[in-house]
Amino acid sequence: MIPFWYILIVILWTGFFVLEGFDLGVGMLHNFVGRDDDGRRAVINTIGPLWDGNEVWLIVAGAAIFAAFPDWYATMFSGMYLAMVLLLVALIFRGVAFEYRGKSPDKRWRNFWDWALTIGSLLVPLVIGIALGNLLSGLPINSSHEYTGTFWDLFRPYPIMTGVTLVAVCLLHGAAFIALKTTDEVRARAWRTAKVVSPVTMLLVLAFISWTHVEAGGGAFLNLIELIACIAVIAALWAVWADSQGWAFSLTTVTIASCIVTLFVDLYPRVMVSSTNPAYSLTAQNSASPPYTLEGCGGKTLRRGRHGSRESGRPGDLRRDR
Repeated sequence: MIPFWYILIVILWTGFFVLEGFDLGVGMLHNFVGRDDDGRRAVINTIGPLWDGNEVWLIVAGAAIFAAFPDWYATMFSGMYLAMVLLLVALIFRGVAFEYRGKSPDKRWRNFWDWALTIGSLLVPLVIGIALGNLLSGLPINSSHEYTGTFWDLFRPYPIMTGVTLVAVCLLHGAAFIALKTTDEVRARAWRTAKVVSPVTMLLVLAFISWTHVEAGGGAFLNLIELIACIAVIAALWAVWADSQGWAFSLTTVTIASCIVTLFVDLYPRVMVSSTNPAYSLTAQNSASPPYTLEGCGGKTLRRGRHGSRESGRPGDLRRDR
């Protein structure tokens, strides 16, 4: 059951970034693509029915780690406590901005919430990317699986690169989505933004995939998922410059999905690498819940006996129905 739960967690993280990625991109871009209040409202309305539902993937991913790999959950969330607080603040301000922006026609009021939405949408993929990058690059973890570093130990080159790459892919994903869902000047500005962002995103993704391959100790050749990520981002650049909005959105979806899957595939069977001593690393095996929990059996199974009695999980413990 351990591989099953790990695959489920990878699917949940991938689903979050695929579905919430364009929401985050729209949030980051709405202040720039929409030059006036009507334009910004039109951009926000493209994700109005979607943004809150898509965030469920993040909650379920965290809950799945808690249920299946409690040691991983404990070490990661305690070591990255301040980063998680920052993530929660960004998510809260982002959510409130959607609801409160239109509560007053005052220009300063709307500008405040517009910038809250922009900054919050930027911080979410950046912070999560830094957190996920640290899983692979290594953190100071002792033999008791306790984090022994500081908040600033989280900000090292590879994790920052992971965060910046996810921000760039979300930007391109969001620009393609806006171009699909809007018209006239808003659509034209979104597509111009996509053409500016796409070459930078391609370079960042190629660098990220190469660096991830090296961090994981890969061989001379990329694995299949890494290769898919590289091909997808190059094809996305072609689609943007070929003015194919549909293909651009589809290919950025493949790009962001393959980037997340690459990170988790290259991490397995480890779930958190220790920079103190590789022997102290958390793995899927040593951080997993007991098999009984992984199989979904939360308590004793009562079976109704032949004569109306119930048998508990302990032999000989019979209880007659009243």
